[in-house]
Amino acid sequence: MSEARASSNPALEGNPLLRTDGIPRFDEITAEHVIPAVTHVLDALTKELSELETTLAPSWDGVMLPLEALEIPMEYAWDPVKHLMSVRNSPELRKAHDAVLSDVVQIRLRIKQSRPIYDALRALKDSDEWKSLDGAQRRAVELRLREAEHAGVGLDGDERERFKAIESELSQLGTDFQNHVLDATRAFDLIITDASDAEGWPETLKQLASQSWSQANPSSEAATTDGGPWRITLDFPAFGPFMQHSRNRAQREVLYRAHLTRASQGEWDNSEIIGKMLKLKLEKAKLLGFDTYADLSLSEKMASNVDAVEAMFDKLVGASKPHAQKDLDDLKTLAKEGGHDGDLKHWDTAFWSERLRESRFDYTDDQLRPYFPMPRVLDGLFSLSKRLLGIVIERADGEVPIWHEDVHCFRVLNEDGTQIASFYLDAYSRPAEKRGGAWMSECLGRRFVDGKLRLPVIYLTCNGTPPVGDKPSLMGFREVETLFHEFGHGLQAMLTTIDYADVAGINGVEWDAVELASQFMENWCYHKPTLMGMTSHFETGEPLPDDLFEKISAARTFKAGSLMMRQLELGMTDMELHSSHDPNGERSPFDVHHDVSLKTGVLPPFKDGRLLCSFAHIFGGPYAAGYYSYKWAEALSADAFAAFEEIGLDNEEAVRDLGRRYRDTVLSLGGSRHPMDVFREFRGREPNTEALLRHNDLLEEKL
Repeated sequence: MSEARASSNPALEGNPLLRTDGIPRFDEITAEHVIPAVTHVLDALTKELSELETTLAPSWDGVMLPLEALEIPMEYAWDPVKHLMSVRNSPELRKAHDAVLSDVVQIRLRIKQSRPIYDALRALKDSDEWKSLDGAQRRAVELRLREAEHAGVGLDGDERERFKAIESELSQLGTDFQNHVLDATRAFDLIITDASDAEGWPETLKQLASQSWSQANPSSEAATTDGGPWRITLDFPAFGPFMQHSRNRAQREVLYRAHLTRASQGEWDNSEIIGKMLKLKLEKAKLLGFDTYADLSLSEKMASNVDAVEAMFDKLVGASKPHAQKDLDDLKTLAKEGGHDGDLKHWDTAFWSERLRESRFDYTDDQLRPYFPMPRVLDGLFSLSKRLLGIVIERADGEVPIWHEDVHCFRVLNEDGTQIASFYLDAYSRPAEKRGGAWMSECLGRRFVDGKLRLPVIYLTCNGTPPVGDKPSLMGFREVETLFHEFGHGLQAMLTTIDYADVAGINGVEWDAVELASQFMENWCYHKPTLMGMTSHFETGEPLPDDLFEKISAARTFKAGSLMMRQLELGMTDMELHSSHDPNGERSPFDVHHDVSLKTGVLPPFKDGRLLCSFAHIFGGPYAAGYYSYKWAEALSADAFAAFEEIGLDNEEAVRDLGRRYRDTVLSLGGSRHPMDVFREFRGREPNTEALLRHNDLLEEKL
């Protein structure tokens, strides 16, 4: 389609971003392709939109189908660019991305703000045809209407122009925020040359840090695992183990301060961006008739209002804070016995927590990693998927384009061999070009294109420990949980049976229900047959010893109160920033975070911390006034998993039957129905928080 239009322009011939069939050509896309391709597609889209506004009819075929068709060229020209910005970032790509970003935002806003399209959708809802549409079609129309209203379709004149300017500026600020975090992370390293400072480190950390030093210094003699030098970065595969195992307290402080002040000074300072974004979001909400940005955000979510979210916060804080205080008391006792002098500081807690875990459960992460080589973990994950959901996953490396040699590809089949989806797995940390964290996103969504069903293709992206030398990636247990988490998201995107793009997969799912499917999968990491089935020592082939499994299970709720309070601190800060905080007042966002930390923390807040400057979930991603969603959805996922516990996790026939029901509801229906209705259909009732508190050992009688 787009490629044919481009053929008359020699400058566009062969541009991979203009192909609108198959999977994007990641092996061909370069920064030079971005501006000409996106500009060309935007020009064509502008003309087609104008034509549609004069020819559309108030029917499904007359308005919804043409709208879906409009999106396809942008899906191929722009979405791969956004993906590459996250996984293969470069100065050249940034420059090209930023050059067209404002135009992309404006055309998408123009579609949402189109009065002819909105009027046609309203007329469709009021027409006789409405009764003949199925539930998924109706919800797709209703979501389009809400999206238009929240995009300012009802605004006119100066207000409409101001809204457009706000949207454009927010998009650019979000991109700048992410780039600053990436640059600040990339710019810092801690070089350690004294072998005595590496005493007590896990072998995997020594290997990773020495390899990192060699990669950063290719013209120097290669570092060695035991002799160094070692390079510690702020990327989590290095940062996390270092904070847990480094005996050099001064070096822990340096690293902790660098981590908690990322992107808060100099050319990468996000402080001003935070203030601007909060002001713009409040102004946007008021233009749309909402008192706060939180009110606007929650109007699209499962939680009814701010009061409902705060009621959840209060309940979980009340249940968790006494446990968090006990966790700290235990750390102080152990630290004192271990010779620690003075108060515990923030850079001490990870170190002494790991010592407490080792003493209480008698195992180290280094003992576990050899049993979790990534290929074996994937085999176990895929085996669970077949047992639970009736799907078969096959490797498809070499069959589709990739953007890095470490990326792997898979196809997903029904048990009868029919393909239903495929996915990419980009599993390893690359701090020089890849943003931190882990996420699932859509490459291509399920929809009909030219009368033919297009199957979903998704990205699963993690930042796990990469292979070192001839060793495979040896995963920490938290990395295993993260992989299961993202795969759960992927299942909802891939196993959808909805054919309308707006409500297929995770599209249209209220944001505070989106984490249900991901957090549900994490529970299986503690089911013994499942876990043992994905372990195999990378050298001996032996499965994980029974005693280590028992220790992992016993440690599942270790410091659960502290971990719960950490998430609540972030969620409460986010909600206050977007609800009661006045961004035009004297109190800064950092003051808000400090005051929330006083309520939720059991250590005094770290006064020099600037965590908000790297809080990309809400300032560079979609979680603004929505970070509470992790806990909201965790209650849903715990209750969903409790259904399996009630029938017996080792009752294979019953688990298979219930797994198919889970697939046919939560995973299949996607955004085609309200998540409460979907949950009721699966569970037979509305959710409650009992299973969440029980899984975290935070029920009142457990204190």
